[in-house]
Amino acid sequence: MSQFDKRNISMVMDLYEVTMANGYFAEKSFSDRVVFDVFYRKNPDGGGFAIFAGLEQIIEYIENLHFEEDDIEYFRSLNIFSEDFLEYLKTYRFTGDIYAFPEGTVIYPEEPLLTVSAPLLDAQLIETAILAQINHQSLVATKTRRIVRAANGRGVSDFGARRAHNMDAAVYGARAAYIGGADGTATVLAGKEFGIPVSGTMAHSWVMYYDDEYTAFKKYAETYPDSSVFLVDTYDVIRSGIPNAVKAAREVLIPQGKRLKGVRLDSGDLAYLSKKVRKILDREGFEDCKIIASNSLDEHIISSILRQGGRIDSFGVGERLITAKSDPVFGCVYKIVSIEKDGVSIPRIKLSENQGKITNPGRKKVYRIYDENGQAVADLITKYDEALDLSQPYRYVDPKEPWRIRYFTNCRAKELQTLVIKDGKRTAPLPSLEEIKAYVSDQLTNEIWQEEQRFENPHTHYLDFSPAYYEMKMSLLNESRMQ
Repeated sequence: MSQFDKRNISMVMDLYEVTMANGYFAEKSFSDRVVFDVFYRKNPDGGGFAIFAGLEQIIEYIENLHFEEDDIEYFRSLNIFSEDFLEYLKTYRFTGDIYAFPEGTVIYPEEPLLTVSAPLLDAQLIETAILAQINHQSLVATKTRRIVRAANGRGVSDFGARRAHNMDAAVYGARAAYIGGADGTATVLAGKEFGIPVSGTMAHSWVMYYDDEYTAFKKYAETYPDSSVFLVDTYDVIRSGIPNAVKAAREVLIPQGKRLKGVRLDSGDLAYLSKKVRKILDREGFEDCKIIASNSLDEHIISSILRQGGRIDSFGVGERLITAKSDPVFGCVYKIVSIEKDGVSIPRIKLSENQGKITNPGRKKVYRIYDENGQAVADLITKYDEALDLSQPYRYVDPKEPWRIRYFTNCRAKELQTLVIKDGKRTAPLPSLEEIKAYVSDQLTNEIWQEEQRFENPHTHYLDFSPAYYEMKMSLLNESRMQ
């Protein structure tokens, strides 16, 4: 577990999870086996995909889940729980199994990212914690990937801590941003805890503290000769900031054999100013000096700057990244899909007047289907105990057009879920943050269609059913109409 969080956060749960657990305990049904799926219904910002993040923190939570004496006393003070139940909680540990996509997997709506197979009470208590981690980190990772794509090979760094919703959101948001493709963060604690590269320049207050801008730059260069990046927009970028930056570099850095690493623009017309600044720097012999931009950036503003010919080398992105401002709700849900009676798994389905809220029932497997070129053409849901054979053309069902006869031909499949928790304990070491980040990049470079990655009208990634799974779901729907 990260040294960042010494707290016992087991109590991060909704009250109804505890009241239901108490009820199941009273009915002696708390040990009945059930299966819950975690899934989401739509991609943020109308995008073509999302990125799964937060699994490491879920595993840490599950392994450390316990109730301390002051937790039990708090529950007792609510006067709604039995003493037998409170006594049970004193030695409680999660004993179930969890299956999940690898962290960093490119994901799509309606497929189970994570599945809990556990005693009923265990499965109920962990709902909020699981959803909180996935909803936050997957949202920020997905938003960051859009920003990184817009930057088109230029650097992107997380500058968002001071605009995050709280300190936890700043630190775990930086982790998620790194998974999504950011090069680093300005948040020191995220760098310390997760090994993320940290970076920073200077504050406007540094420039304003000194009597003049040149002195501020000179003092900074003397203090940080190997990493001087000057903030040049405090007074006037073209008339003051850049001339003083050049002067300080020539008088302090160059005599030491050092170079001015960069200048940062934090206001104004970034496209216009960056072009003007680039011309001046090149003319003065600072062709290697980078131009860094910040100031309420997102994928749309960055795309616009670059379309206008902006000469920016890297972007510091803050509030619109760390809060995913344009679409700040990821929307993962946690739904029961089967129960076990006398050793038999019985599927459950949630119905709704809203067709989009009808769930995919039963224990299931999820496969990513690849064509002969290694491109991911669809995801496929099958029954859990169903064999998948793609050695011959395989008939599948498109649930949106079930009347069409369609086949996967010359394809291969990869099962997406793996067992990550067995009887309450992790099954294998977790990948490093660098490995998770590289996994995201590899998928989007080599597997996921570019048409799915565009911002406007992205191609829809299909989620198909095996014929047997489709028939099972239709059977449940038909049965429900008779009730």
